[in-house]
Amino acid sequence: MSNTAPPMLQTLTTSQMQQAVDATPPSGKHRGIVAVAAVATIGSLLFGYDTGVISGALPYMYMPHAADGLQLTSLEEGAVGGTLLIGAAFGALFGGRLSDRYGRRHNITMLAVIFLIGALGTTFSPNVWVMYPFRFILGLAVGGASATVPVYLAETAPKRIRGSIVAIDQLMIVTGQLLAFTMNAIISTTQGGPQLTITEDPSGTFAPGTYVYDDITALQASQGGTLSNTDYHAFLDQLVISSGNGMTWRYMLVLCSIPAVALWIGIRLMPESSRWYIAKERLYDAIGALKRVRNEAVDGPITDELMEMTESRRHELAEAAQAKGLGYVWSTPWLRKLMGVGIFLAIINQTTGVNTIMYYAPKVLEYAGMSTSSSITAQVANGVMSVVGSAIGIWLIGQFRRRQILIADVTGVGICLLGIAATFQFLIAPHMADGTTPPTWAAFLVLGLMAVFMLIVQSSNGTVVWTMMGEIFPANVRGVMNGTAIFCMWIANAIITWTFPTMMEKLGGGLTYTFYGVLNLIVAVVLFKIMPETQGRSLEQIERDMEVRYS
Repeated sequence: MSNTAPPMLQTLTTSQMQQAVDATPPSGKHRGIVAVAAVATIGSLLFGYDTGVISGALPYMYMPHAADGLQLTSLEEGAVGGTLLIGAAFGALFGGRLSDRYGRRHNITMLAVIFLIGALGTTFSPNVWVMYPFRFILGLAVGGASATVPVYLAETAPKRIRGSIVAIDQLMIVTGQLLAFTMNAIISTTQGGPQLTITEDPSGTFAPGTYVYDDITALQASQGGTLSNTDYHAFLDQLVISSGNGMTWRYMLVLCSIPAVALWIGIRLMPESSRWYIAKERLYDAIGALKRVRNEAVDGPITDELMEMTESRRHELAEAAQAKGLGYVWSTPWLRKLMGVGIFLAIINQTTGVNTIMYYAPKVLEYAGMSTSSSITAQVANGVMSVVGSAIGIWLIGQFRRRQILIADVTGVGICLLGIAATFQFLIAPHMADGTTPPTWAAFLVLGLMAVFMLIVQSSNGTVVWTMMGEIFPANVRGVMNGTAIFCMWIANAIITWTFPTMMEKLGGGLTYTFYGVLNLIVAVVLFKIMPETQGRSLEQIERDMEVRYS
């Protein structure tokens, strides 16, 4: 690095920039953009893995304490998922600010440590009350990754492939979920599914011996048995259990620590974002970092790119001088309405019910009559459809209008959910009421509808909502409005995740999925009335359109 003081960015000329580039060596070994993306998106892989792994772990957590489970109630089950998402809300809220202050690479390094602490803390939690704070910590890392990794990729990638690199980030999230589902299935199959050995049952219901845990859970009224939730847990407490494989959930969760370590090691070998250096007026550091990830023969002259960064920084500073806070948004009628639209778009990203399947599909399939072990394995199909859907979404967003895609999405989602509701209400519930076994194909029909649901929602909803969130807000309030909408999205996610297990237990699959199906059809109507179109317009045109539309 040069020891001379860098010229001021506000007055920097192209010739001065060229002199600085010529005088500044790379700050380390060359790293191809593929290597940078591969390492950074481990953070997104962790995002996906940590949100998806719980679906296979929960059935084992439900097992009695004596069988090394946590003997969860439905309310505690919802809290296990919900605490992570509340943490993610705050992680997203503060993660962007921390990366602005300390650097993208620095922030990802810290997130790797937080991922590791959260993974190990949840793995070794002796009870659910110790698990809650560690799930919150894990959520901070998940939210922080959602706010930091895409920015790092966008700022580091050359413009010729920037769109593809950032799209890969979204693909890595669902790939992480698929990996979680796959590892859950492998571990559960290796363990033979949830099992326990009863040495004595004072109630006389079970003779001493080893049982598949499905035989025990079948006693619950919510699964066609005769015991209420309170009576069922009292029944578990009176059993004398000598052993069980409830600890299997710990094996699933501890695997999260491996990518966390890989991320910590890998990101330390990568350069900081040169754009972040420019934002901090550290010109020579920016040059050294950019030289590590650019091939001028393919990516163009480094000097030109650095001048573009400098011009962009000048523009940002001019915008920052005009930036307004949340109070200004709420006091300006058209911005207040636009904020409402943005929050609505963010929330409907969750009211599709996608996370009721992402986190709880094995539980839902158990209600439908599938064994626990089979339901954990079946979840892999949903993960595959998520990955396929995300890949299709990259194509869809370039071919169709935003309104068309999102309205079609929530309509298709509503129909799928009503199909699941009808299957529960008319094919499964009557058998549960009679104490008979539902037909095997009913559970596979639910699984098929889930798979179609995941294909639809992952190919359209997330792609459109996240794209529009970056487009519809005016430049001088974009940060505060976007941050508020995303915070509301995570909170909506947490509420749905927290309440779904109790809804399934109290209302059953028919009413629960009818609620979400009808809700999505109502959302489709509302979107038809209020959703703006942004495709094919510049950000400046969109800003003018929004002001006219909502004034």
